[in-house]
Amino acid sequence: MADEKDRYGDKLRDVERGREDSYFAERDRELVEKIRGKTTAPGAAQMRCPKCGESLTPTTHHGVTVEQCEQCGGAWFDKHQLDKAARHEAPDWLARYLGRPR
Repeated sequence: MADEKDRYGDKLRDVERGREDSYFAERDRELVEKIRGKTTAPGAAQMRCPKCGESLTPTTHHGVTVEQCEQCGGAWFDKHQLDKAARHEAPDWLARYLGRPR
């Protein structure tokens, strides 16, 4: 009889462990979905300035949208943005943008 009681105790512990595993697996799934929701929300993926680490703000200059740091003033171009600026603007556009005389 005592042996039978131990077997039921073992089975109950196994069921309890299984429920605990299921609970934490469900919680992990919810947290992962929450994290994914944050990163896929519009505007949630903020780029950071490589120089100072502040958030970059998209700004449009001469028809080209670039990411600009409000803290240090750095402007960061993607390759296609720089190509577009070079094609559509005068050769001295970049110098004017950076505040340098011709």
